[in-house]
Order: sequence, then C-alpha cells, then structure tokens
Amino acid sequence: MKKISILMLAICSTIAFAQKVSDYKYVAVPEKLETFNEDYGLKNFFTKALTGKKYIILPIIKDNWPSEAKSNFCNVVMADILNDKNLFKNKLIVQFKDCNNNLILESKGVSKIKEFEEGLQDALKEALIKIPVSNPAALLPASNNSTQHTSPEPVVSVSSSVTPDAGNYSNGKLDLQKIQIDSSQFILAKSGSSVPFAIFKATSKNSVFIVKLADGNTTIGYFENGNIVIDIPQTDGRYSKEVFAAK
Repeated sequence: MKKISILMLAICSTIAFAQKVSDYKYVAVPEKLETFNEDYGLKNFFTKALTGKKYIILPIIKDNWPSEAKSNFCNVVMADILNDKNLFKNKLIVQFKDCNNNLILESKGVSKIKEFEEGLQDALKEALIKIPVSNPAALLPASNNSTQHTSPEPVVSVSSSVTPDAGNYSNGKLDLQKIQIDSSQFILAKSGSSVPFAIFKATSKNSVFIVKLADGNTTIGYFENGNIVIDIPQTDGRYSKEVFAAK
C-alpha cells in the first residue's frame, strides 16, 4: 500500500510540475501538416503567431538549428496542428510535446465558418489564445554526443560525490522525501504532498542536475557526500548553497 501511495505521489508530482510551453525559446514546426489534405495557409499563420509570442521557429530537420538547440534536443519543444474536423464545423488541435514525446499543452479551436481555409485559420486563431508568450527558462547543457557548445556547462566542485538513495532529507527547516521518477529524474516533496519542492533532471555532467523549483526558478543541484545540494537563487542575483542531509 505504501509503494502504491508513493507511486501515485510521483505521478501527481510529475503532472503538477510539468514543463510549461512558455519555458521554451525554440519551437520546431513540421514541414507538412500530416493530418490535412492541404496546408490551407495554416503553417504560415501558425509560425507568424508563435513568432509574435516571442518564440524562435525551427524546422524539423536539425541541420540549420542554432548550436544551443542542436546541442541538446530537449531545449526545443515540438509543435503540431491536428485536424479535428467534423461535418458541420472546422475544428483542429494544437499540440506541444517535449523531447520525450510527453504532451505539454493541447489547445482546441473551432469555427462555424464552413470554408476550409478561412474556417481552419479562424479555428487556429482560437486555439492560439491559450498559448502563452515565451518566457524561457535556463537552457539545458549539451548532451553527451554533442560537439558544439554556446556556453560552458555548470561547473560544480563536488568532493567525494555519492548518489543518495530514496528517503528523507532535511535542511533543518524543511523535511523532504526523495522520490525517484525514473533513471534520470527525481523529485523532492513534502511527505504526503503531491506538489514537489523541486524536480531534478539529469544533465550530461555526472551528478549535476537541472533543478526546477516550485516557485518557477530554474537552477542547478548536485550530490555531495550523500547529501543533496541546491543552489538557491537570491533576489540580488546571487546563489546560496542549500544542503539537504539524509535523516
């Protein structure tokens, strides 16, 4: 029963702490909208709208991507428009997925205009209302197979690094539980809570993680001597070292 509760907590935490579309700077748009017989001007309308929301549009083919996108595919969100038409209305669905093909956002649009091109663009306009303006978080460092870097990876001096097991950790003020989601991701959450204090995602540097805090800030975390350490952003732009020791 305890294992089931922890699993449910992990699932709820992942959903509650999912990446937002606005966290991305780059959006990849397919060359062809596969679920439509014709384009109906949708791709051009879509890319112009996203550009207006401050996203940088990339083609699916990565050859001409900027290095910070090419070096780590997870810095790019994949967008698509799906045909949801019925006999009486023009309907479509806009979807955004991350590098693991997880659905981040889905928005539906519908139009009473019967003409295909005008009606579908009208439906797309409605679907786009839900898409937020880009407010990108920190980019992930280059993956292991990359040879290009636009900025250095976070450098952390870690002595006698030890990966801590799942369990309870505390900084003296907060008591948190470490829950492993998969081999590259875990969360720290208050016991019994479905909302995590922080979510850790592995980087190409051993024992160093991109950390998304509950307040929306993105920072780094790492293992040190069996403890979990997070660099907490301060209002003056500096970082404080927060150590969570095993209990």
